[in-house]
Formats: sequence, structure tokens, C-alpha cells
Amino acid sequence: MKVTGYFAEQVLRKRPYLPTDSFATILATPSRRSVQSDGRVRFWGPVIDPRDGQQRILRIVTLEDGETIHNAFFDRGYRKDRS
Repeated sequence: MKVTGYFAEQVLRKRPYLPTDSFATILATPSRRSVQSDGRVRFWGPVIDPRDGQQRILRIVTLEDGETIHNAFFDRGYRKDRS
């Protein structure tokens, strides 16, 4: 898994509970995908939050290549009906 320095040094430090083993699945078969105005790509997918066992939506943001992970977090504002 390719990651940015920001992801490795900041995101994983702040969010050690992220289920990184699910990242490849979400990138391969996202529930939703969109491209930001800066070219970065957003992927959403359901995962189990290891902190409480509840299903949540994880948003992964990659660089323009769609592979290098830059950010990841549980998206509390996710709505199924948005495209």
C-alpha cells in the first residue's frame, strides 16, 4: 500500500484505530467514488469500527493516481443518496 508522508506520520498517529486491512477492498470496490477539484480521488466504503463493532463508512482520499493514500477517516456526513 502506497501512502504519503502526511498519512504515515500524521493520520495513522491520530487515528490508530483505522482498519487499514480494509483499505485495499474499498479502493477496489468502493460504494462511491468521486474526484475532487484538485484531482485527488475520494473513495467510500463500509467497514466495522474496531472501537465499538459498529458498521461505519470510511472515506479514503488518494492522490491523483488513485492509489497513494493521503487521508482516511470515518465519514459521519455520508449520505447514500448523494452522487
